[in-house]
Amino acid sequence: MPNIIHIETSTEVCSVAVSSDGIVKFHRQDFDGPSHASLLGGFVQEAVAYARDNNIPLHAVAVSSGPGSYTGLRIGVSEAKGLCFGMDVPLIAVSTLELLCCTAMFRFDVDEDAWICPMIDARRMEVYAAVYDETLNPVMPVGAYIVDENTFAEILDRHKIIFCGNGAGKCRDVINHPNAIFVDDVYPLATGMLALAERAFAQGDFRDVAYYEPFYLKEFVATTPRNKVL
Repeated sequence: MPNIIHIETSTEVCSVAVSSDGIVKFHRQDFDGPSHASLLGGFVQEAVAYARDNNIPLHAVAVSSGPGSYTGLRIGVSEAKGLCFGMDVPLIAVSTLELLCCTAMFRFDVDEDAWICPMIDARRMEVYAAVYDETLNPVMPVGAYIVDENTFAEILDRHKIIFCGNGAGKCRDVINHPNAIFVDDVYPLATGMLALAERAFAQGDFRDVAYYEPFYLKEFVATTPRNKVL
């Protein structure tokens, strides 16, 4: 399995990890942000030093691709690109929403027929979200959603949906449906990126280091049709 350094800066949390043979060997994380500009460089320096001191040759850099904070993603991607250029290794982009799904799946006993809706907080009752089935296929597209009691009603009538992420809390009192399940404390972290990053590495799914740009929140507008199931 590849040895990968993982960088996650899409929300207020800043985190870095090193994985080898499918195991997290090193990690640093801070929940008191946003403080990516002051912390990320030090975390990455420690991670690279750990890999060097433990004879772990790094094969790739994985970075959160958003959607997420413009500033956080810009800082994370810039750091990742610098590492890729310096070490001559490929760049892997990991969807923040898929990362939240994987984190929820690993942390909670998820029903086999349940779908997952990761949410990233935006202004007022707006969230950046999607709905995924148990195999991470999108069944409701990534977009900006202004949440009210009807936003997910159609699919909630047919499936249990687990809502997670830093945007889910403010929707708890609005989405009143017996099939709506809210779970707390699900963060996108570098330590949770392994499965998605290793899958991308195995598939040769790399990004152009010179031209890659992450999926900023500002690229969305809250006009996505409700309940557009793919």
